[in-house]
Amino acid sequence: MKTRDLVVCGLFAAMTAVLSQISIPFPGGVPLTLQLLSISLCGVILGAKRGFISTLIYIILGAIGLPVFAGFSGGFQCIVGYSGGFIISFPLVAFIIGFISERTNNTILVFLSTILGLIVNYTTGTLMFSTVTGSSISASLAACVIPFVFIDLLKGLIATVIGSKLKQNISIRRILN
Repeated sequence: MKTRDLVVCGLFAAMTAVLSQISIPFPGGVPLTLQLLSISLCGVILGAKRGFISTLIYIILGAIGLPVFAGFSGGFQCIVGYSGGFIISFPLVAFIIGFISERTNNTILVFLSTILGLIVNYTTGTLMFSTVTGSSISASLAACVIPFVFIDLLKGLIATVIGSKLKQNISIRRILN
């Protein structure tokens, strides 16, 4: 990796930290945030490797206690807590989206990659929520997935449109290449 790559990954980690603070609490305990929008943008714009690294930087910053997670929270307890599965899945989500985004300019396929990433995020997050809280899978789905599906699909669409347009921008391509 070049220094430029590390700087870009750090900037996208910072973007994720900022967008994580736009948070609306929900009754089930899992807040509605813009983290997934940012993670999807990391994948679409940066690609698999840099998207993975940028989200890993974000998680490491939060794990060591910096308040980068939703609600200005941080610390290892956030990663092993009831919503930690969602956080843990972020690098894989960015990798999946980035892997497909690197190989096609077809916006429909890129959008489908955000849906695949969303499925990975929901699966990991719901299983961890169920394990930590002792809830059934159906109760966990009701708390962690059902209230968020529509808005998360919308976030994936926004990330696809914005990310695809930015990737076409000549000055952005110069920075990324």
